[in-house]
Amino acid sequence: MALAFQNWPVTLTSGGVTLRPLRYRDKWEWDDVRVRNHDWTGPWDATQPRVGSGHPFTFNEMVRSHNKAARDGRSLPWVITYDPTGREAGPIVGQLTVSGITRGAAQWGQAGYWVDHTFAGRGIVPVSLAMAADHCFDVLHLHRFEVAIRPENTNSLRVVEKLGFRYEGRRPRYLHVAGDWRDHDMFVLHSDEVEGSLVDRLHQHP
Repeated sequence: MALAFQNWPVTLTSGGVTLRPLRYRDKWEWDDVRVRNHDWTGPWDATQPRVGSGHPFTFNEMVRSHNKAARDGRSLPWVITYDPTGREAGPIVGQLTVSGITRGAAQWGQAGYWVDHTFAGRGIVPVSLAMAADHCFDVLHLHRFEVAIRPENTNSLRVVEKLGFRYEGRRPRYLHVAGDWRDHDMFVLHSDEVEGSLVDRLHQHP
Protein backbone atom coordinates (compact mmCIF):
# COMPACT_ATOMS: atom_id res chain seq x y z
CA MET A 1 0.00 0.00 0.00
CA ALA A 2 1.27 3.48 -0.85
CA LEU A 3 2.19 5.76 2.00
CA ALA A 4 -0.20 8.68 1.68
CA PHE A 5 1.00 12.25 2.00
CA GLN A 6 -1.03 13.56 4.92
CA ASN A 7 -0.14 17.16 4.07
CA TRP A 8 -1.41 17.30 0.48
CA PRO A 9 -2.38 19.78 -0.94
CA VAL A 10 0.98 21.52 -0.55
CA THR A 11 1.83 25.05 -1.69
CA LEU A 12 5.42 26.34 -1.68
CA THR A 13 6.54 29.89 -2.47
CA SER A 14 9.77 31.88 -2.70
CA GLY A 15 10.45 35.26 -4.26
CA GLY A 16 7.24 35.42 -6.25
CA VAL A 17 7.54 31.85 -7.55
CA THR A 18 4.83 29.51 -6.25
CA LEU A 19 4.22 25.79 -6.60
CA ARG A 20 0.59 24.88 -6.00
CA PRO A 21 -1.87 22.14 -7.00
CA LEU A 22 -3.85 22.49 -10.20
CA ARG A 23 -7.49 23.46 -9.50
CA TYR A 24 -10.70 22.86 -11.45
CA ARG A 25 -11.16 26.59 -11.94
CA ASP A 26 -7.76 26.79 -13.68
CA LYS A 27 -9.14 25.20 -16.85
CA TRP A 28 -9.31 28.31 -19.04
CA GLU A 29 -5.89 29.57 -17.94
CA TRP A 30 -4.30 26.11 -18.28
CA ASP A 31 -5.70 25.57 -21.77
CA ASP A 32 -4.47 29.01 -22.84
CA VAL A 33 -0.90 28.57 -21.61
CA ARG A 34 -0.62 25.07 -23.09
CA VAL A 35 -1.89 26.18 -26.51
CA ARG A 36 0.42 29.21 -26.58
CA ASN A 37 3.42 27.04 -25.73
CA HIS A 38 2.69 24.11 -28.03
CA ASP A 39 5.71 24.69 -30.27
CA TRP A 40 7.95 25.58 -27.31
CA THR A 41 7.20 22.50 -25.17
CA GLY A 42 6.30 20.04 -27.93
CA PRO A 43 9.85 18.71 -28.51
CA TRP A 44 10.15 17.88 -24.79
CA ASP A 45 6.62 16.66 -23.96
CA ALA A 46 6.17 13.06 -22.83
CA THR A 47 4.03 10.95 -25.16
CA GLN A 48 2.39 7.53 -25.07
CA PRO A 49 4.20 4.78 -27.04
CA ARG A 50 0.88 3.17 -27.95
CA VAL A 51 -2.58 4.59 -28.41
CA GLY A 52 -4.99 2.89 -26.02
CA SER A 53 -8.66 2.29 -26.50
CA GLY A 54 -9.65 4.80 -23.82
CA HIS A 55 -10.46 8.45 -24.43
CA PRO A 56 -7.99 11.23 -23.50
CA PHE A 57 -8.42 12.77 -20.05
CA THR A 58 -10.70 15.75 -19.75
CA PHE A 59 -9.27 18.63 -17.72
CA ASN A 60 -11.36 17.68 -14.66
CA GLU A 61 -10.27 14.06 -14.94
CA MET A 62 -6.66 15.19 -15.12
CA VAL A 63 -7.04 17.26 -11.94
CA ARG A 64 -8.69 14.35 -10.12
CA SER A 65 -5.98 11.95 -11.29
CA HIS A 66 -3.20 14.30 -10.17
CA ASN A 67 -4.73 14.82 -6.74
CA LYS A 68 -5.32 11.11 -6.19
CA ALA A 69 -1.71 10.31 -7.11
CA ALA A 70 -0.56 12.99 -4.65
CA ARG A 71 -2.79 11.74 -1.84
CA ASP A 72 -1.58 8.19 -2.50
CA GLY A 73 2.02 9.34 -2.11
CA ARG A 74 3.03 8.64 -5.71
CA SER A 75 3.65 12.17 -7.00
CA LEU A 76 3.70 15.90 -6.31
CA PRO A 77 1.87 17.51 -9.26
CA TRP A 78 2.33 21.29 -9.09
CA VAL A 79 1.69 24.17 -11.43
CA ILE A 80 4.14 27.07 -11.30
CA THR A 81 2.77 30.58 -10.84
CA TYR A 82 4.79 33.78 -10.87
CA ASP A 83 4.30 37.30 -9.60
CA PRO A 84 7.43 39.50 -9.41
CA THR A 85 5.83 41.54 -6.61
CA GLY A 86 6.17 38.50 -4.35
CA ARG A 87 2.52 37.56 -4.00
CA GLU A 88 1.23 33.99 -4.34
CA ALA A 89 -1.57 34.71 -6.83
CA GLY A 90 0.34 35.15 -10.08
CA PRO A 91 -0.59 33.57 -13.43
CA ILE A 92 0.22 29.98 -14.32
CA VAL A 93 3.60 29.99 -16.09
CA GLY A 94 4.53 26.31 -16.06
CA GLN A 95 4.41 22.97 -14.37
CA LEU A 96 6.68 20.90 -12.11
CA THR A 97 5.84 17.33 -11.15
CA VAL A 98 7.77 14.99 -8.89
CA SER A 99 6.71 11.56 -10.12
CA GLY A 100 7.58 7.92 -9.51
CA ILE A 101 7.97 8.48 -5.79
CA THR A 102 9.13 5.22 -4.25
CA ARG A 103 9.39 4.45 -0.56
CA GLY A 104 10.89 1.42 1.18
CA ALA A 105 14.58 0.90 0.53
CA ALA A 106 14.63 3.36 -2.41
CA GLN A 107 13.21 6.67 -1.08
CA TRP A 108 13.48 8.51 -4.38
CA GLY A 109 11.53 10.62 -6.86
CA GLN A 110 12.08 12.23 -10.26
CA ALA A 111 11.20 15.78 -11.29
CA GLY A 112 10.06 17.06 -14.67
CA TYR A 113 9.15 20.63 -15.57
CA TRP A 114 8.38 23.20 -18.25
CA VAL A 115 7.91 26.98 -18.30
CA ASP A 116 5.97 29.40 -20.52
CA HIS A 117 8.35 30.70 -23.20
CA THR A 118 7.42 34.31 -22.35
CA PHE A 119 8.76 33.77 -18.80
CA ALA A 120 11.87 31.79 -19.71
CA GLY A 121 15.20 33.15 -18.51
CA ARG A 122 13.85 34.76 -15.33
CA GLY A 123 15.12 32.09 -12.94
CA ILE A 124 11.64 30.70 -12.31
CA VAL A 125 12.46 27.05 -12.99
CA PRO A 126 15.63 26.95 -10.82
CA VAL A 127 13.67 28.36 -7.87
CA SER A 128 10.82 25.91 -8.52
CA LEU A 129 13.16 22.92 -8.69
CA ALA A 130 15.02 24.06 -5.58
CA MET A 131 11.76 24.36 -3.61
CA ALA A 132 10.65 20.92 -4.78
CA ALA A 133 13.97 19.31 -3.83
CA ASP A 134 14.00 20.99 -0.40
CA HIS A 135 10.46 19.73 0.25
CA CYS A 136 11.33 16.20 -0.84
CA PHE A 137 14.44 16.07 1.34
CA ASP A 138 13.27 17.99 4.41
CA VAL A 139 9.58 17.09 4.63
CA LEU A 140 9.19 13.77 2.80
CA HIS A 141 12.69 12.58 3.78
CA LEU A 142 13.49 11.19 0.34
CA HIS A 143 17.08 10.15 -0.20
CA ARG A 144 17.42 10.59 -3.97
CA PHE A 145 16.06 13.30 -6.28
CA GLU A 146 16.48 12.85 -10.04
CA VAL A 147 16.02 14.90 -13.19
CA ALA A 148 16.16 13.17 -16.60
CA ILE A 149 17.02 15.58 -19.44
CA ARG A 150 17.40 15.07 -23.17
CA PRO A 151 21.02 15.85 -24.12
CA GLU A 152 19.98 18.55 -26.60
CA ASN A 153 17.78 20.43 -24.10
CA THR A 154 20.34 23.09 -23.24
CA ASN A 155 17.91 25.28 -21.27
CA SER A 156 17.09 22.45 -18.88
CA LEU A 157 20.74 21.45 -18.59
CA ARG A 158 21.56 24.94 -17.32
CA VAL A 159 18.96 24.57 -14.56
CA VAL A 160 20.49 21.45 -13.00
CA GLU A 161 24.00 22.87 -13.43
CA LYS A 162 22.99 25.98 -11.51
CA LEU A 163 21.65 23.88 -8.63
CA GLY A 164 24.66 21.58 -8.45
CA PHE A 165 23.06 18.35 -9.60
CA ARG A 166 25.54 15.56 -10.23
CA TYR A 167 25.71 14.02 -13.72
CA GLU A 168 25.25 10.27 -13.38
CA GLY A 169 25.25 9.09 -16.98
CA ARG A 170 23.17 8.60 -20.12
CA ARG A 171 20.20 6.26 -20.34
CA PRO A 172 19.57 5.21 -23.96
CA ARG A 173 15.96 5.33 -25.17
CA TYR A 174 14.87 6.06 -21.61
CA LEU A 175 11.55 7.89 -22.04
CA HIS A 176 8.97 8.25 -24.80
CA VAL A 177 9.08 11.94 -25.76
CA ALA A 178 7.72 13.74 -28.83
CA GLY A 179 6.67 10.48 -30.45
CA ASP A 180 9.70 8.24 -29.97
CA TRP A 181 12.01 6.68 -27.39
CA ARG A 182 14.69 9.25 -26.54
CA ASP A 183 18.06 9.16 -24.80
CA HIS A 184 18.20 11.10 -21.53
CA ASP A 185 21.02 12.27 -19.30
CA MET A 186 20.44 11.61 -15.60
CA PHE A 187 21.21 14.27 -12.99
CA VAL A 188 20.94 13.46 -9.31
CA LEU A 189 21.12 14.90 -5.82
CA HIS A 190 21.21 12.77 -2.67
CA SER A 191 19.97 14.28 0.59
CA ASP A 192 23.38 13.87 2.23
CA GLU A 193 24.98 15.89 -0.59
CA VAL A 194 22.94 19.00 0.25
CA GLU A 195 23.90 21.23 3.15
CA GLY A 196 21.09 23.55 4.16
CA SER A 197 18.49 24.74 1.68
CA LEU A 198 18.82 24.71 -2.09
CA VAL A 199 16.55 27.77 -2.23
CA ASP A 200 18.88 29.67 0.11
CA ARG A 201 21.92 28.53 -1.89
CA LEU A 202 20.29 29.73 -5.10
CA HIS A 203 19.41 33.15 -3.68
CA GLN A 204 22.95 33.57 -2.31
CA HIS A 205 24.55 32.61 -5.63
CA PRO A 206 22.02 33.47 -8.39
